[in-house]
Amino acid sequence: MRAEDFDALFHVASDPLIWEQHPDSDRYKETVFRKFFDAGMTSRGALVAIERTTGQIIGSSRFHDYDASASVVEIGWTFLARAYWGGKYNGEMKRLMLEHAFRSVTRVHFVIGPENRRSQRAVEKIGGVRAGTTTDAQGRERVVYEITAPLYKKPRDRQVPDSRGV
Repeated sequence: MRAEDFDALFHVASDPLIWEQHPDSDRYKETVFRKFFDAGMTSRGALVAIERTTGQIIGSSRFHDYDASASVVEIGWTFLARAYWGGKYNGEMKRLMLEHAFRSVTRVHFVIGPENRRSQRAVEKIGGVRAGTTTDAQGRERVVYEITAPLYKKPRDRQVPDSRGV
């Protein structure tokens, strides 16, 4: 993600329905999204999702909280334009991020709001297993999902999109 991506990314993020199940349901507002975007830039782990055929930015995701000693990193803060929900895009983005993460860690965490069933289902679809709960910086409860490298690499019946996606 680069500073010049803000306008295109905000254009996607300005849809209130993207955030309706999210704990920060007002993230569609420019001032709120600006804080989210700036945090992503500061993290140096944020990326944009680009639809290959059009070259348009269709969403974003982020690596966070890398802990080398515990061999874990979090993947999250993911959102996509609604036109790309339910298809290959989220799965392909997560596949690419997981493959990159598992070069350096043995576990990946996904931290999701308990009301955000869409995100929970999406993580379960790619093999995430509920591993417990935690609280975020604002003291709100979060559900933690985990994927381990051995489980991810083990052949199983999972639908992995082809590489023509994001």
